[in-house]
Amino acid sequence: MDDIVKQALARWPNVPHCTGWLLLDARGHWRLRDEADQAQGAPGTLIRHEALIGFINRNYGRDAKGQWFFQNGPQRVYVELEYTPLVVRLASANGGVLTLADQAGQPFEPTAVYVDEHGSVLFEAAPESTMEAATESADIAAATHARVALLHDHDLDCFTEHATLAEDGESGTFHWRAETALPLQPIARADVPARFAFIRSPEQAEKAEKAAG
Repeated sequence: MDDIVKQALARWPNVPHCTGWLLLDARGHWRLRDEADQAQGAPGTLIRHEALIGFINRNYGRDAKGQWFFQNGPQRVYVELEYTPLVVRLASANGGVLTLADQAGQPFEPTAVYVDEHGSVLFEAAPESTMEAATESADIAAATHARVALLHDHDLDCFTEHATLAEDGESGTFHWRAETALPLQPIARADVPARFAFIRSPEQAEKAEKAAG
């Protein structure tokens, strides 16, 4: 987390959060959603400003409920997720060694691989805090959950070049390292949030909570 954000939190600790205004799409792009986008359920406008993208990435984390957020100074901006909270790119480095990095450019070391019913590939990794320092003790506890990341669809060809697929297309083996072959496991897209303890739409979760009472 940026020092300027920590300072703002210390100075204004009780600024109300907001939901619905920021979305992470399935290609790891950040999108701003105005009131019209929210009303129509539209993904919003692509953010192209590199400094703003970097600021969001550095101050991105999750709370104890599994809701992901951008800490914008003293205000917590909860993020709508098109699919998963992380999106990774797969590349072949020098000597053919594969690398995975998330939308913030951070390395992602997979421990398991899944394929959903639409052919999307997801990687699981060991828990790791997504912030240098969590803003609440509950957020620190939340970091113990395994992480999941969707593979960018432009990298599916690279993935299949390093995988041995069965006839059903949903099982087989992904050859991550020379000494590491990860079995492909089927997973239903609808089951992913519960399996990895995250909430895709904090906005809808908040509305449901208010309606319940």
